[in-house]
Amino acid sequence: MDYLDIGQVISGFRERMTKLALFDPLYELQRKRQTDRQNKPIDFMELGLLTLLYFFEQKLMRNNKAGVKDLAEFLLKVTGVFIDLDEAGFEDLARQITQVFRPTTGKKRDFTFMNWESGQKEHIYISILKANAFDLKTNTQYYTLDEDGLELIFATKEFYTEFQLSIHQLVLRKQLEKGEFEGALRQINEMRIDVEALQERMVKLEHELKRNIVSEETFGRYKGLLEDIYVRLQMENDEFEELRQFVKETKDRVHAQTVRQVDQRPYELILRISNELEKVHGEHSVLFHQSMVLKSHALGAAQESLYYTGLDSFNWDQDIASLIFSTPLPLETMKGVIAPFLPIQETKMWSLLTVWSEQNLLEDSTGQERDDTFLEIGGDSDEYRYQTMQKKLYKHLMELLLQMMEEQGQVEVKLFIAWLEMNEDTRLLSERAFYDFWIYLHQRSPLQSVDMDQQHNEEQATLLEDMYALLGSRCLVVIEQGDIIQVNDRFSIQNMLISWGEQDDNRT
Repeated sequence: MDYLDIGQVISGFRERMTKLALFDPLYELQRKRQTDRQNKPIDFMELGLLTLLYFFEQKLMRNNKAGVKDLAEFLLKVTGVFIDLDEAGFEDLARQITQVFRPTTGKKRDFTFMNWESGQKEHIYISILKANAFDLKTNTQYYTLDEDGLELIFATKEFYTEFQLSIHQLVLRKQLEKGEFEGALRQINEMRIDVEALQERMVKLEHELKRNIVSEETFGRYKGLLEDIYVRLQMENDEFEELRQFVKETKDRVHAQTVRQVDQRPYELILRISNELEKVHGEHSVLFHQSMVLKSHALGAAQESLYYTGLDSFNWDQDIASLIFSTPLPLETMKGVIAPFLPIQETKMWSLLTVWSEQNLLEDSTGQERDDTFLEIGGDSDEYRYQTMQKKLYKHLMELLLQMMEEQGQVEVKLFIAWLEMNEDTRLLSERAFYDFWIYLHQRSPLQSVDMDQQHNEEQATLLEDMYALLGSRCLVVIEQGDIIQVNDRFSIQNMLISWGEQDDNRT
């Protein structure tokens, strides 16, 4: 036994027992003894696994209202041929199983074991199901899988939870190559659940960072953990980018194959796959950014907190004075002990020659040299390019508006926006210049081409000349309405009515 490193053998004993503790509810169900109406024994362990699969499916379908009666109906459909019980009997089975996974007290299950690595008895608290919602009208409690329940589901397959998302990405690519689009949609739903589970873990990790870092050892451990998480998320993000391109190529290929076929379902499925994948990728990108924030800001704040904790706990008499007076130290060593606590020598003096020395360049907040000269708009400047784009956009919007008015006589802004969305020109709705256009029309109403000659601002006249030229001899009147249009999360605008007005040549 001399060649054995015992510490290495039992290292990570708690983590291994935590994995085993996940199966404790299933073993408790296995110990239950009950028979059906034909006196056949009922295997509660198998029904427990069916229950986990049922709630996992509900989580995939984003159904937040799954209770005991729904579970009983599912068990009846699956096992009703083999287990002879009525609906009330299956409801009793479902209630017993949910009470094992989530005790009626609402507390987590307590798993006690001897940690042979630390030499102490320890407790592990696991939660397979958690309360999700409650219906007061029907007095019904709904449940969903907790984080431990998800781990238990994943533990019944031969791979680790940490690489669950990466494995789903590989499986998704294989399914797309084979044309199994239904299975690919389900795979994306499972990827979304993986991302949600990772988000919950990141929140818990952030709380642990603020609460548990009390020494350099724990700081180093959390730093290594965050670096591993960052590397894994970066690899997953790169895989998402490749999957996006692969889905795009698959969509083009399927579209070319189904353009002349009656059955358009494959193309509809690949469109859904593309949209759902973009959503999951967006959530994962937020998670990736959160890991970067944790790695930089949160970890730095924890290190700073650790530093100030050391300052607060520092005692001069005990840590310095007692060491100096109680231990006979050589003079050189004593200088080394005292030197860090002495101020740096400073000399307050300056030379008259500094007045004529070279002066520092002015710098802005970013550290770049600042030039006090006025900006000039040249042919290649960013400002000039922006005005050119805005000029084209105003002309394009006026063309669309006049086209609608020729067809309808008068146009409301909300109908114009709805028309843009139907014609797949929604990119305009995310531009600030789109809303500036309507504000300008409202401020200058009534608009007519003679207004162009009265523009005192040469730059503004140049910007709007194409827009006014489209009016010709006509006049536009803009009247604001009472309702507010919420176009998207970023922009909202008051509704307006645009109609034809009478030409007034005497305006000054």
